[in-house]
Amino acid sequence: MKRKTLALAMAAAFAAPAVSAQTTDQKIEILQQEIDGLKAQVRKMPAQGQPPATQIPLDYASPLDRAAGLGSGSTSFAGYGEMNYNKFRESGDAKADLRRFVFGFNHRFDDRLTFHSEVEIEHGVVSKDDEGEAEIEQAWLNYRFSDALNVKGGLFLVPLGILNETHEPPTYYGVERNEVETRIIPTTWRELGFGVHGELGEGFRYDVGVTTGFNSGKLDDPSAGIGSAHQEGQRADARDLAVYGALNYRRPGLLVGGGVFTGNTGQNGQANGQTNPLLKGVAARLTLWDVHAKYSVGRLDLQALYAAGTLGDSDRLNAAVGVPGGFAVPRSLKGACAQAAYHVYKEDKLDIAPFVRVERFDIEQQEDPGNSLLQDPKLHNERVRTIGVNFKLHPQVVLKADVQRYRNDKSLDRFNLGVGYTF
Repeated sequence: MKRKTLALAMAAAFAAPAVSAQTTDQKIEILQQEIDGLKAQVRKMPAQGQPPATQIPLDYASPLDRAAGLGSGSTSFAGYGEMNYNKFRESGDAKADLRRFVFGFNHRFDDRLTFHSEVEIEHGVVSKDDEGEAEIEQAWLNYRFSDALNVKGGLFLVPLGILNETHEPPTYYGVERNEVETRIIPTTWRELGFGVHGELGEGFRYDVGVTTGFNSGKLDDPSAGIGSAHQEGQRADARDLAVYGALNYRRPGLLVGGGVFTGNTGQNGQANGQTNPLLKGVAARLTLWDVHAKYSVGRLDLQALYAAGTLGDSDRLNAAVGVPGGFAVPRSLKGACAQAAYHVYKEDKLDIAPFVRVERFDIEQQEDPGNSLLQDPKLHNERVRTIGVNFKLHPQVVLKADVQRYRNDKSLDRFNLGVGYTF
């Protein structure tokens, strides 16, 4: 009996560690499952100190902001668009246009790596026989090491001005985008390249990088400043690259900042798949810069921007692409814009805000002694006044109406109506 009891006791003693070990393993497994679950929840939460994407004001939102709430492996769909009507005062002509239809995707691979894209269709058609085009507006990857250090690469918007990075219709006043951020700073302006960006202390954000530049051999529209020479990532000639830098300070209701972009544009004469011998060895350095501010207090919104630029070797560009094409190339560009809006009614989702905007821009063309008729006086010291109203049915849906008057080019005086949305 004693031997049997002793045997049972010894068996229990040897079995006890196994039972204990099994129980511990089970507990570890349960804890690991709980940790994995918590990790999954954290991935779906925005970065520390940042509100959910749905709470970020539209005028501050970026593709990174919109992807903040995505969990690993998740994809979001976004888009914006606008439909405009223009009635011209001098000619009596009127145009209705599906100006833009844009859609895009944001994807989060993991906690650090995201992808962002936009595809734009202009004027409602995509045909070689009609005015309109389909284009990739953004397609870039972002790797986040920390809030202070992100690295991006691909086709992305250049951080110059206010409108270029944030251009969805509900985020700005007026049916048409302002002239300074259309003729002086091209919109929507994107380049292929790499950049480093992040937060420098509370409220400060920087963005610096290297991108493809302009190609002065493609200049063909002086009224657009140097806009016709940017390459949009479409088989871009990349012998001459450019660098950019931007610094902005953001607080609730406040944005103050500026940026600069500079690089040669001669591209050693390569343009449109051909070689222009008159541009070989021509630097044609382009430098653009701006300072800007937005301030909202109570019902009042204020905004101001100044932008300027120079294009070197404009005399040689005239000989290469300007004069034979029937125009003089830009030599310097500058413009200023000031705007004020007041929310007369703001209740729930409805928002009615009349506004007034004044602009002045000057595109100085390279003089050509042999043919002064190539200078366009309508591009010198043009002034524009815009008075209108934005009526938001929802923070992401807006109806717009305004009247525009030009000092020199009276053919552009018009009445505008517009509908815009973003999601």
